[in-house]
Amino acid sequence: MKYLAPALLVTLILGACATQQQPANPPVANSNKQDSGDKVASVDLTKTQPVNNTGTDPLHDPKSLLSQRLVQFDYDAFVVKSDYRDLLAAHAQYLATHPAARLVIQGHADERGSAEYNLALGQKRANAVREVLNAQGIADKQLETVSFGEEKPLDAGHDEAAWARNRRAQLVYSGEVAQ
Repeated sequence: MKYLAPALLVTLILGACATQQQPANPPVANSNKQDSGDKVASVDLTKTQPVNNTGTDPLHDPKSLLSQRLVQFDYDAFVVKSDYRDLLAAHAQYLATHPAARLVIQGHADERGSAEYNLALGQKRANAVREVLNAQGIADKQLETVSFGEEKPLDAGHDEAAWARNRRAQLVYSGEVAQ
């Protein structure tokens, strides 16, 4: 409990920093208008939109950021790292252009700590990802959070590498099964 207030303060401060960098996202959103060659050539746009007219679903295209569904966390932390800014921006853009889409954000923890603590930590991780998406304009009606704590590990090992893989938030679109 004594670490909750400082951790919350760090989350709020980092959240404020992420909000200040939001102006970088509008050019990507405006690039769908194809007003200029510079906007069409945007790296974010090519990663989140089908490249050809074959109807490739960007959610399942391995070349798309949208196919990446894991946000990893440090030990005993629920702050979204800046490494995931582009990934979450791509998912926010997809959700903004697909208002019927629904995203379930599943929070997970490693096996260390009590089951109750890990459920709470998993929820905090899911909520942190939701807050990043909210800051990018995605309404709560498109988002759902759930915590599985330590119950659904990606890696059943009992070492630091396995624990690091299990400290995550997993993005699952409605109708999909988490892998």
